[in-house]
Amino acid sequence: MPETLLLVEDDKNISRLLQYNLEKAGFNIFIAHSGEEALTLVEDKEPDLIILDIMLPGMDGLEVCRHLKRKKETAHIPVVMLTAITHELNRKLSENVMGASGYITKPFTADVLLSTIRELLLVKK
Repeated sequence: MPETLLLVEDDKNISRLLQYNLEKAGFNIFIAHSGEEALTLVEDKEPDLIILDIMLPGMDGLEVCRHLKRKKETAHIPVVMLTAITHELNRKLSENVMGASGYITKPFTADVLLSTIRELLLVKK
């Protein structure tokens, strides 16, 4: 059975491109365009992994990640931060403080994203 991924990305062009590539790679994809929508979908869809943009309208990705990692029901879900923010402090904050499993900066290739996803899903099993 294919793994389910939640993609949280407010840019609809990027989300469509990522959805295409991820579905082509065999994943089931659900998309949220805001942090609040992501938290609702996580409860409903129970994804195997979350790809989370940091710069979102309303609740940003760091706050979404913090919220997910504090809840017993969602703390186990790997979160990959996907962002245009390249500052090392954000990487450390995302991984060490917020609990993200990975951090990929834009621009990126589909191969890098798929490799990171597959690696984290293997570790999860």
